[in-house]
Amino acid sequence: MIRHLSTLLLATVVAVHAAFGSTTLTTTPVMVQETTRMVRFLESVHFQDRELTNDDFRQLIPDFMAELDPHHMFFLASDQEELTARFGERLAKDLRYLGNLDAAYETYRIHRERVAARVAWITAELAADTDFTTPEEFHWDRSKAPWPTTTAEADALWRKRIKFELLEDLLNDKPIATAKENVRKRYERLQRNFDEFDAEEIQEIYLTALAAMYDPHTSYMSPSTLDDFTMQMRLKLIGIGAQLSEQDGVCTIRELIPGGPADLSKQLRPNDKIVGVAQGPAEFVDVVGMKLRKVVQLIRGDKDTTVRLLIQPGDATDSSARREVSIVRAEVKLNDKRAHATLEQVPTVDGSATLPIGVIELPAFYGGNEEDESAAAKSISATNDVEQLLRKLIAAGAKGIVLDLRRNGGGYLPEAVNLTGLFISQGPVVQVKDSLGRVEVRGDEMPGTVWDGPLVVLTSRYSASASEIVAGALQNYGRAIVVGDSSTHGKGTVQTIMPILDDSRFRRFLEAPPRSGATKITIQKFYLPNGASTQNRGVVSDISLPSIEELLPIGESDLPHALAWDTIRTARFEGASLDTRFVELLRQRSRERQTVLDEFAFLRRNIDRFKQFDERKTVSLNLETRRNDKKDDDTFRTEAKKQRAELAKLNFASTEVRLDNVEPTPEPATPPAPAEGDDAAQDDDTDDPKSKIDIRLRESLRILSDAIALWPQPQLWAQSGQPVASHQQNRFAPIP
Repeated sequence: MIRHLSTLLLATVVAVHAAFGSTTLTTTPVMVQETTRMVRFLESVHFQDRELTNDDFRQLIPDFMAELDPHHMFFLASDQEELTARFGERLAKDLRYLGNLDAAYETYRIHRERVAARVAWITAELAADTDFTTPEEFHWDRSKAPWPTTTAEADALWRKRIKFELLEDLLNDKPIATAKENVRKRYERLQRNFDEFDAEEIQEIYLTALAAMYDPHTSYMSPSTLDDFTMQMRLKLIGIGAQLSEQDGVCTIRELIPGGPADLSKQLRPNDKIVGVAQGPAEFVDVVGMKLRKVVQLIRGDKDTTVRLLIQPGDATDSSARREVSIVRAEVKLNDKRAHATLEQVPTVDGSATLPIGVIELPAFYGGNEEDESAAAKSISATNDVEQLLRKLIAAGAKGIVLDLRRNGGGYLPEAVNLTGLFISQGPVVQVKDSLGRVEVRGDEMPGTVWDGPLVVLTSRYSASASEIVAGALQNYGRAIVVGDSSTHGKGTVQTIMPILDDSRFRRFLEAPPRSGATKITIQKFYLPNGASTQNRGVVSDISLPSIEELLPIGESDLPHALAWDTIRTARFEGASLDTRFVELLRQRSRERQTVLDEFAFLRRNIDRFKQFDERKTVSLNLETRRNDKKDDDTFRTEAKKQRAELAKLNFASTEVRLDNVEPTPEPATPPAPAEGDDAAQDDDTDDPKSKIDIRLRESLRILSDAIALWPQPQLWAQSGQPVASHQQNRFAPIP
C-alpha cells in the first residue's frame, strides 16, 4: 500500500513533456497510472478475457491516425510507416508498464503540422478560380482508403474535396464567394480545434482506439467526459432529446430519446447529420469539423427556447440535400415515452369483413420515475403499461396483437424479462454470460399470461439490446412471428463504467484525490433461451420486409471489432419455434402481396433509388450535372409525396387506446419540416398526418390476419409450437 501511494505522490519524475510550438503536452502521474491500469482492465476485466498482442499494439498507430484523420486526407502513407517503425515495437512496454504516451503525442504533432499546412494550401486554392465544368467524380467515402503516398497525390484529392464542398453550397443557392468563405472558415475552425487539443483529450482518443480493439462499445472516458456523463445522469434532461456522436468529423444523430422534442417533432432520424446550428432566428453556425462537445453546447439551452438545425438526411441520395429543422427545447417527460396503443380494423383474408387487431408501440423498456417518490410514479413501468393496454385491447375485442419495437433501443433488462412474461406462462427469457464463463439465467417466474393469442413482434435495425431479448425469447417459445428488417441491431453485450483510480487503499490518504477518468467496458454477453447470442446477428426475422434501413450502416455488424455471434448451452424451457411450414405459408402470402400492392411498388422505387446512389460511392463535380441531378431528385420527391398521400387514403380505420391517467400527447410546438426537405424514402415519416402511411405496420397486420385465418384458435398460441406439428396437419393447405 505504501509503495503504491508513493508512486502516485512522487511520480512527477516520470512525467513526459512534449512541446509543440506554444502548446506543451504533459503526461501527469495520474495519466501514467490511468494508462497502465486501462491496459490491465482490458486484459483482465473485458468479456474477451485476452491479453493484447504485439500485433494489437502495432495496429494502434494506424487506428489512432484514423481517429484523427477519418477521411485519410491529411496524413501520408510515409507517416504511418515512420511512426510504426519508431514506436511499434515499444508500445507494449510503453503502455502496459510505463504509461508512456509519446507515440500519441508524436502522431498528434505530425497531424497538427499536416493540418496547418493543408489549411494554408486550401486558403490559397480558394483564392483561385474554380472550374466546375470538367467531368470529374469525387469518391466521398475514404474511410477505408489508403493514405496518399505523395503530397501531389494529396493535393489532387484535396482539389476534388474542396470542389465537392463548394458545390454543396452552390446547389443550395449560395453565391460562390459565400461558398468559398464558408469552406475557408470551416477549415480554419478545424485547425483551431486541433490546435486546442490538450494531453487529456489526446490520451482519451488514444486509449479509446486501444480499447476499441476489443469491441466498439469499450472506451476510455477522460475526467471531463466523465464529468459530462455524470452531470447528464443526475440533472433533468433539457434539450432536443437526441444522443449525438461524431462520424467522420460530422455531428451525427445516433439515437432519438423517446418522448423528447426531436422524437415528437417527427423531423429527425438516426444517422441524420447536423451541419449547422442556429439559436432562434440567428444565422446558422457551420459545425462541420467542430468538436462534438462544442456542437452539443450549441444545441443545449434553456427550456422553451428554439434551436434550429441544418440537417443533411442520413439516407439522402444527394449530399447537398439540406433540411432546416426548428425544435423547442424541453424536458423529456416520462409520460411522453410510455407505451401507447391503437385498435386497427384489418380486412379479413377474403375481404368480407374486418378483424380488430391491437398495436402496442413500446419506445423503451422503462422503470419507475426515480425523481418522483410517489407510489404512482414508482408503479410506472413498461411491463405495467403494456399489461394495462393489453387488457384494454382484449376488452375492446382484439383478435391479435402487434408489439411494435422498431424504435426501441433497449432499456432496463428486468423490464424486458417481466414484459416477456406477459406472453409466456413461465420460463427463462435471457441468459447472461460473463468473461469467466459463468451463466446466469433470468426468467419469468410468474405463472400465467395476459395475452396467449396470436402475436407479431415488429422489429427493425434500430431494435436493440433489451428489445432483441424480448423478440428473440418470444420467437424461441413459438409465441410470436417476428416481422421487420432482415434482423435487429445486434447489440448483445453489457457494459459497466469503472473508475480507473478509485482505489480506497490510497485515496483516503489524500486531501484532494486526483481527478481521474473511467473506462466503459464490456463485461457480459446476452444469449436467448435456446443458447443463441443476440450479438452481431441480432434476431433474424421470420418474415422480412423491404426497407431502406437494410442499406444503412446502422447495425452492430457494421461496427469495427464487433464481438462475434456464438452459442452456449440451451436453457431448460418448454417451447419451440413456430413450425417452418406455418411460417413459410405466411411468408409466401406476404411475398405475393409485395408483388401486387401499390404501396410496395412505391417503397421499392425509393429503396432502389437510394441503392443506386449508395453503390455508386462517387458524385459528379460538374455543376450542370449536379443541378440536373438535383432537379431530378426534387421531381422524384414531389411525385413520391403525391403517391404517399394517395396510398394513405387506404389506411385501416383505427381507434386510439390510452393508458389511465395519461393525458394525450399535445401536438409538438415545433412546426413540421418543409415538404421539399421530407425524405420520401421513409414509408412511415411524413410532414402531414393526413398523408402518413406505415407500410411495414400495415403488412404486419395483414400477416397476423393471415395467421389467424390459418390457425384461428388463439389459445393454442400459448402452447409453444402449437400452430404446428401435432394438430390438424391438413390446415397447412394454402390459404385461399
